[in-house]
Amino acid sequence: VQLQASGGGLVQAGGSLRLSCAASGRTFSIYTVGWFRQAPGKEREFVAAISRSGGTTYYADSVKGRFTISRDNAKNTVYLQMNSLKPEDTAVYYCAADYTRSEGVLTTSRQYEYWGQGTQVTVSS
Repeated sequence: VQLQASGGGLVQAGGSLRLSCAASGRTFSIYTVGWFRQAPGKEREFVAAISRSGGTTYYADSVKGRFTISRDNAKNTVYLQMNSLKPEDTAVYYCAADYTRSEGVLTTSRQYEYWGQGTQVTVSS
């Protein structure tokens, strides 16, 4: 599967952005999908993940209550709605996918085989 992340940009603190992760290739509904981010000088960190059907989601504590992950398997797309953005959310955001047999989620980067190219999110104070 090939992944294309988009939707990043520059926004003021308190604003919102919606990232999209569009997939092409094999049947998208067999893949669990996650979002990760990497700020300059920092390691890549987990942000959110969603199961194959979308019935299970999981968030990092730092974004819980502000970010929402969702998916539309008919459109082969996963979304990350980001509200109440903070300067510390500034990073390159990556989507990732991996095949799972069950309805679980994956929360570490090493569990994911397929990665998108990343989209820059900059939050100004």
